[in-house]
Amino acid sequence: MPGNKYNCSPVTPRTRLERLLRERERRKSNRCFPSSEEARDCNGEAEIHVNDSCSTENNNLGLPREEEFLNGVAAARTFLADGCQRQDGRPSKQRLLVVANRLPVSAIRRGEDSWQLEVSAGGLVTALLGLKEFDAKWIGWAGVNVPDEVGQRALTNALAEKRCIPIFLDEEMVHQYYNGYCNNILWPLFHYLGIPQEDRLATTRSFQSQFDAYKKANQMFAEVVKEHYKEGDVVWCHDYHLMFLPKYLKEYNNKMKVGWFLHTPFPSSEIHRMLPSRSELLRSVLAADLVGFHTYDYARHFVSACTRILGLEGTPEGVEDQGKLTRVAAFPIGIDYERFIRALELPQVQNHMKELKQRFAGRKVMLGVDRLDMIKGIPQKILAFEKFLEENPHWRDRVVLLQIAVPTRTDVPEYQKLTSQVHEIVGRINGKFGTLTAVPIHHLDRSLDFHALCALYAITDVALVTSLRDGMNLVSYEFVACQASNKGVLILSEFAGAAQSLGAGAILVNPWNVTEVAASISYALEMPADEREKRHQHNFKHVTTHTSQEWAATFVSELNDTIVEAQLRTRQVPPLLPTEIAVDRYLKSSNRLVILGFNSALTEPVDALGRNGQLKEMELKLHPDIKEPLRKLCDDPKTTIVVLSGSERAVLDDNFSEYNMWLAAEHGMFLRHTNGEWMTTMPENLCMDWVDSVKHVFEYFTERTPRSHFEHRETSLVWNYKYADVEFGRIQARDMLQHLWTGPISNASVDVVRGGRSVEVRAVGVTKGAAIDRILGEIVHHKGMKSPIDYVLCIGHFLAKDEDVYTFFEPELPCDSPPPARAMVANHVKASMPNNLASQSGPRASRLKKQRSLSTLEKKETNPGSAIALQPMLQDKMPLHEGASVLDLKGDNYFSCSVGRKRSNARYLLGSADSVVSLLKDLAQCSSSN
Repeated sequence: MPGNKYNCSPVTPRTRLERLLRERERRKSNRCFPSSEEARDCNGEAEIHVNDSCSTENNNLGLPREEEFLNGVAAARTFLADGCQRQDGRPSKQRLLVVANRLPVSAIRRGEDSWQLEVSAGGLVTALLGLKEFDAKWIGWAGVNVPDEVGQRALTNALAEKRCIPIFLDEEMVHQYYNGYCNNILWPLFHYLGIPQEDRLATTRSFQSQFDAYKKANQMFAEVVKEHYKEGDVVWCHDYHLMFLPKYLKEYNNKMKVGWFLHTPFPSSEIHRMLPSRSELLRSVLAADLVGFHTYDYARHFVSACTRILGLEGTPEGVEDQGKLTRVAAFPIGIDYERFIRALELPQVQNHMKELKQRFAGRKVMLGVDRLDMIKGIPQKILAFEKFLEENPHWRDRVVLLQIAVPTRTDVPEYQKLTSQVHEIVGRINGKFGTLTAVPIHHLDRSLDFHALCALYAITDVALVTSLRDGMNLVSYEFVACQASNKGVLILSEFAGAAQSLGAGAILVNPWNVTEVAASISYALEMPADEREKRHQHNFKHVTTHTSQEWAATFVSELNDTIVEAQLRTRQVPPLLPTEIAVDRYLKSSNRLVILGFNSALTEPVDALGRNGQLKEMELKLHPDIKEPLRKLCDDPKTTIVVLSGSERAVLDDNFSEYNMWLAAEHGMFLRHTNGEWMTTMPENLCMDWVDSVKHVFEYFTERTPRSHFEHRETSLVWNYKYADVEFGRIQARDMLQHLWTGPISNASVDVVRGGRSVEVRAVGVTKGAAIDRILGEIVHHKGMKSPIDYVLCIGHFLAKDEDVYTFFEPELPCDSPPPARAMVANHVKASMPNNLASQSGPRASRLKKQRSLSTLEKKETNPGSAIALQPMLQDKMPLHEGASVLDLKGDNYFSCSVGRKRSNARYLLGSADSVVSLLKDLAQCSSSN
């Protein structure tokens, strides 16, 4: 793999971790030694009016200046980029398209073609402040309804100077998409508040119309991204408003680098599965290359939802769907701590701090800064403070709680009710514990400007964050950044995402437990100075190292590297089968062999999770659309059909007895033509003493694992937990394997084959590739072939253990290095071959010799020590001279196809059983025309 051209070291990183570590060091070096151009970029000249009333979920109530925003969002140097360079030889910045529901700039119309722009505070805006790694543009809704084209054009031009691209949504779209599906459905669900009763059914008119508007709005976002996208750009989608966007972008350009980040919690799978549109949302997000969350818990919940709801495979790296891996990782967001430290040195902040200290002299200051929202736990916080005052009378005149509650969604009845509830509780407590000169709670229904907020952070003794559920909550970070001199204590809810980052230095509480929170307040107020110092230093170190700039740079770095890893994985994935070529070669050949797997290749499709389909999956019924084309192929005298399966003979008899074909059951250990009786290819000295003991183990684990089942075959035992709980099934499988290896099969000659969600124990050497040689010998003997087989098509959804059937037919395999089921042909074979084949000489004969399979009898002659006698079946003695399986394959006349399994030894790939149906129909049409 080519190395990173921007690395100073000539050594090429060999692993993903080495690449990421080197990139991390490069970013550190760039921050320590910025270029002169970057230094100039940091000095913006424009000024912008600040809107004090805006806030977001992460509670960043300190508002940025325009130059900080412009320098933070527009950004610099790329890594793992596409290689564009400036004239001075330095690499160009990588373009970054940040797509969020709202632009970081609010617009106020002052005339027909005049707009005033105001910066909006928000978690994402703050996170990108100071980011100088990318050339970024922001795409999002402007937050206003602009129905006329003149106003839209004027606003677009005004925002272009701020590197922002607006999306225009009409009032109905905003009502259905933003206020409806986003804020009324997804937001409550993701915060564990459930779905409103009237919207729980997918058939309700309100739900369906809101969901349709949600998809339409996401499509509108995708169209704008397409207009501004250039090859090599990174598209970073944000939050639950745009869960369909990765899918729409990938449908437009599969090579587009797409990342998606969620700024709220992601609920457990049991909560998410309540959503009627659960599967569509998950699959749309999985279209992204990298999916990011604030904490590991959220990432774990997402993977679990994909596994339990979609039936996909969860891995330590993410979610895998038929070979396509979507990386899932945790990226805790941070703040620009230097901005807060610099603010504390400003004269106006120092003066404000003096005023606050004088006003609250002799009293400990407790602080709460929240949006007035149900998830912030403001009532629980105030009730806990009341409990503390009741239990600690000596603190009543010595402590004050300052609660900043920023109004939000004031037109929603639930929020109006919450406001009244908080006011009622505050009034009651102040009336109960207040005096003529002082009250214990100062409650403000408004936001503070950035300087006032920093001063308040600095003089606070105890910060109280009691979120009932929060994505991250950066108020705790901002408080720590302003506490260099005071060393205040942080009481933090364990349900806030920040608890996983600041948990060691903060006092973690359950906000629902009022008694516990009250006790924590008492402990924090009386905490010794040395303990306060240690806790603060721990938190401060985390805040100063996990900054917003590092968060954004790390995410894009991981996204770029994910693309590199995907390219490496893609090289191992076979290409799609060129159907036209395969059909054309089939038409031109004279003696064809078609080998078909059964399960997942010829069976009718069922739900991966077994909903209304578990019985169908266990019964293994032939796909209804495949019956007619299969019949036509079997009736073609030039075509020999073999169904090679691990299933029992009875299963194959039930599905294929009416066709003119060969059936190979239990991985080829039993063989018959449909007009004959079953024969066995099992060695007579095959040891099967282990079967009973393994069967007892399988029975035990089937009893203790609901929805699992096992099959008892003559040469193997299979335990399947496909429909059991995924996590529980894996634990049971691991427990089973440990028991088997230490007990029943510790000294047995068996192979243990692990499937996606199955465990199979079979005798050593029982594979489809090992059996194919004998099967071909029987076919040649039965048909009395006068010409060699010049076309082979092998299709199946085989386990890795059985993929030697693909390599068996490879014409390129050298003669002097035979695979397990293939070797050089002994000279005496010519005697048992048809005359017209045995008499061939020259280059063609040498090629046939290279491609000829070794029959069981020939193996006995070549290696007498490994002689294997065939066991008769149903008193039908098989002839000793079964004939040679003669192949005259050119490299382009062999087509091996894996169905759905992308990491395969097969030459080509077919996506599903439907693709197999389509291919067999095309081949059947050729057979009919001939």
